[in-house]
Amino acid sequence: MDIPAHATLKDYQREHREHWGKGLNLRVHRALSWLNKAEEERAAGDTDCEFIFLWIAFNAAYSSQYTQETRVREKLAFDSFLERIIRYDTHQRLYGIIWERYTTDIRALMDNQYVYQPFWECVNADPLDDSWRESFTAAKRRSHQALAEQDVVTSLSILLSRLYTLRNQLIHGGATWKGRLNREQIEDATAILRCIVPIIIELMMEHGTEPWGDAAYFLED
Repeated sequence: MDIPAHATLKDYQREHREHWGKGLNLRVHRALSWLNKAEEERAAGDTDCEFIFLWIAFNAAYSSQYTQETRVREKLAFDSFLERIIRYDTHQRLYGIIWERYTTDIRALMDNQYVYQPFWECVNADPLDDSWRESFTAAKRRSHQALAEQDVVTSLSILLSRLYTLRNQLIHGGATWKGRLNREQIEDATAILRCIVPIIIELMMEHGTEPWGDAAYFLED
């Protein structure tokens, strides 16, 4: 499956942006700037930085004033955003990515307890506590079932929750730059985001004339 590069998406943005609302314009503008930086880091061979910039690009596209208010509202807004994106994805591009990557990058992440947040919550409190294993197994089973049923919203939600744990490790200083211990997780996660983020931005732009809401921190930059 062809993944649109920053240059292709930027050309589309320039051609259509005058028809979009200010909120979407700002969100797409910011997301594309970070996607461009992520591509530069990929060329430089820095996977840690590429992952971080891809996550910022995703956040710039997704985040709005609404999502900043409370954790409960943020979860509702996030689920609503995913449902909307999947509804627009009539050619099932995101499902295709999940299906293609499932036997490699995604399965590896789903089987890796080090990107499963309850694992850290348990071992940080008690290194001998293995109560996380039951929910870990259930989450893997739920992911397999969602994929089989082509439930892309659930599949993406579970997947992104794993990536969010990895994101926290990096952003909050819980990992070493180019560290050996998390190298496999970083490589797998970056390969997935590298595919998902450009398509999400593309789907937003293809439906740019619809209401998207104001961007977070909405002053133009």
